[in-house]
Amino acid sequence: MTESPVRRHHWIVRLTHWVTVVTLAGLITSGLQIYEAYARFGGRGGPFLPSPFNDTRFPAWSRLGGWLAGALNWHFALMWPLVTVGLVYLGYLVKSGEWRALLFRPRDVPGAVQMAGYYLGLRKQHPPQGKHNPLQKLAYTSIYLFGALAVLTGLSIYKPVQFGWLTALFGGFQAARYWHFWTVWIFVAFTLTHVILVFTVDPASFRAIITGWYRGRFPSHD
Repeated sequence: MTESPVRRHHWIVRLTHWVTVVTLAGLITSGLQIYEAYARFGGRGGPFLPSPFNDTRFPAWSRLGGWLAGALNWHFALMWPLVTVGLVYLGYLVKSGEWRALLFRPRDVPGAVQMAGYYLGLRKQHPPQGKHNPLQKLAYTSIYLFGALAVLTGLSIYKPVQFGWLTALFGGFQAARYWHFWTVWIFVAFTLTHVILVFTVDPASFRAIITGWYRGRFPSHD
């Protein structure tokens, strides 16, 4: 059982985490303002899966920029710090070797199933874990891959002529918009799930991402 305080998060991890929170919020809200300018993907009956958000006008409080040009300025300005902190964090993981504790591997599948059962209330005892449980590894590994997808699809929309090969790789401009848009909702779902689990399952981790120190009562192999 983890009871005494332990150092959990390096300052680089904490800094990049909170910069990501702010910039991602700005990118999502400015993206919704951009989407409102043409709230669909191609014509009706196009080659894309039906979107429940076709022609949707999102509430004013959820949109940043006020109008298309303003939203584009915010979006382009915020994408650089997001990419920067992502690369800084990735560099830290590689240099420190901490990537080994975060990377989801096939052997983590049984543990992820056990953790899912615990979160769903199907299992009473918290499965043994190290710094990160297998379900967290799956989430963090997946979100980095989706982050790369968001950047690449964003580039293919931002510069469809200069990056014509990339735009074509995603199936054209409208298809790239489609995948970019749905990646946003994956980030939203991840964030909401992450916040809910932090406060309902492991509230001590919230303090840890601020101070760097963790004091909790979860079983650990550390």
